[in-house]
Amino acid sequence: MAWIRVGVIGLVFVLIPACTPQAEVKLETEDQKTIYALGLGLARNLAVFEFSEEELEFVVEGIRDGALKRPPKVDAKQYRAKIQTLQRSRLQAQAEGEKSASQAFLDKEAGMEGAERSTSGLVYRELEAGSGESPTKNNTVRVHYHGTLRDGTVFDSSVDRGTPFVTKLTRVIPCWTEGLQKMRVGGKARLVCPSQIAYRDRGSPPHIKPGATIAFDVELIEIVK
Repeated sequence: MAWIRVGVIGLVFVLIPACTPQAEVKLETEDQKTIYALGLGLARNLAVFEFSEEELEFVVEGIRDGALKRPPKVDAKQYRAKIQTLQRSRLQAQAEGEKSASQAFLDKEAGMEGAERSTSGLVYRELEAGSGESPTKNNTVRVHYHGTLRDGTVFDSSVDRGTPFVTKLTRVIPCWTEGLQKMRVGGKARLVCPSQIAYRDRGSPPHIKPGATIAFDVELIEIVK
């Protein structure tokens, strides 16, 4: 089995022979299912490019030639810079589209009763008042949170895991660093985070798109001394 390093995102992909999209693949054995699962993993690493079906044919051809040790049709080293340029351009296009699509969601959240929008773009809304202290950015906090995309899809949740999250506020996204300092222990709040104070134009694959606005319902349980 052949290996190739893809310089664009610093990952090492295992290359395997692949079928064309037109071929119907039947998964009958555990080995076949395992190899198919490997393909799904590779696809997640390539998701940033948002290849069309036609473009994917070229990817498959490169995988096939590399895995079967056939003579390459191009010198991969000479195309590293172009791969990086392609990645940047597609990320930028995705980010701009997502920012535009997120604007209505941001405006709706900012218009909710009790919501306030800061100069950073954070939309903060208190859901339940706390009675304890407020943390500073240098504090460590224990929280429960529920993170969702603008369409309501849950991408992460300490509530679902059943285990509170402990973190220093200098080690999280700027949206959290700012938003948690507005809360008091025992309180709950909703933080709506535009991309510039969340995961910016890089996103956080596979769930958070480049340029995505995300939201967190947070309960501040404790300031950890």
